[in-house]
Amino acid sequence: MQNLTTVLLRPGEGDRIVAGHPWIYAGAVWRLSGPAENGDLVQVKDSRQRFIGVGFYNAKSKINVRVLSPDRIDIDEKFFEDRLRAAVAIRTKHLPKATSYRVVNSESDFLSGLIIDKYEDVLVLQISSLGMELRKDKIVAALKKVFSPRAIVEKSESGFRKFEGMEESNGLLHGDLPDGKVTIQLNGLKFEVNILGGHKTGLYLDQQPSYQKVADIMGSGQVLDCFTFLGGFALHAARAGATHVHALDQSADALAAAQVNATANRLADKCSFEAANVFDWLKAKTSVGPNEKLVPKFDGIILDPPSFTRTRTAVHEALRGYKEIHLRALKLLKPGGTLATFCCSHHVDAVTFQDVILSAAFDARKVLRRVATYSQSPDHPIIPSIPETEYLKGYAFELVR
Repeated sequence: MQNLTTVLLRPGEGDRIVAGHPWIYAGAVWRLSGPAENGDLVQVKDSRQRFIGVGFYNAKSKINVRVLSPDRIDIDEKFFEDRLRAAVAIRTKHLPKATSYRVVNSESDFLSGLIIDKYEDVLVLQISSLGMELRKDKIVAALKKVFSPRAIVEKSESGFRKFEGMEESNGLLHGDLPDGKVTIQLNGLKFEVNILGGHKTGLYLDQQPSYQKVADIMGSGQVLDCFTFLGGFALHAARAGATHVHALDQSADALAAAQVNATANRLADKCSFEAANVFDWLKAKTSVGPNEKLVPKFDGIILDPPSFTRTRTAVHEALRGYKEIHLRALKLLKPGGTLATFCCSHHVDAVTFQDVILSAAFDARKVLRRVATYSQSPDHPIIPSIPETEYLKGYAFELVR
């Protein structure tokens, strides 16, 4: 074990780290025992010189240290291999049939600044911390050993990299992926994912169990899927027995891919796709004249929008947006119909999200029966002592009247 520079914390700042949170902010640092280069491994002690753990140091970041372990260990290839195998064991336990899933979910797998998604035999890497960036070769070597992948692709486009003093980094790190596309299986359905050119790492894997759970309660009838992206909820609902699913998304490219997926699963005759701003579409469909009555059209509606806020300061505006889409959607839902709705903003907790939905129902003069609650997939683990690891929440409601 090499001699490590010590980062000494101010009084009272060590408890949160001992409880499991890996982030040490600049304001929590009292002093350093010696020089440390950005990206170096350092040891952390509390104000009474008690050892807390080791982690990556970066003076350029608001997060001065990202703690990796409560033990004095070397961060070498074997370290990453061991952490990868532990992460895979969790996924195998909770998603035994999944062949595509998130392998490493940063803080919730105790690898702060690292995300790895598995799309069948292709791996996608996202790095958002300098310490991980400087050890990319060790991470790739460990991935080869654990998975023997056909290809490893880096898509480190996160805005967090600039806070660590890094530029974006994208490209093929290993293997061959000629057209950048991979066909994966989710709950027995085929989805073509554009790894090199698609959004994020290619697909939103955090809804994998919810796709099927929502489809199972939608039943037959007309279903509206808002913010469909690659058709995840739409295709599952169509397969589960929906008479027809109309899917909306603002991205024409995403809808074209969703159409390909519908055809590949022999569900194209039950699905239609429309490029539209969902807010504008819902407003147009719920606007009636002074002497007109709106006739609800849908037996099921799914709302799975992107995050409306990335900061606490924008929460109020985000809540207005959530209330607006629920108010409009409820007006289009038939009595007895089901509304499945999700929020992926960490800054909007589950209680607040439900309150917004109920407020929208009150304004629409509707009464709801809650029939299900949802969370992120088990391959996006939640560590309660790290609140940032919990972000996705959802509900299903039946419209009573």
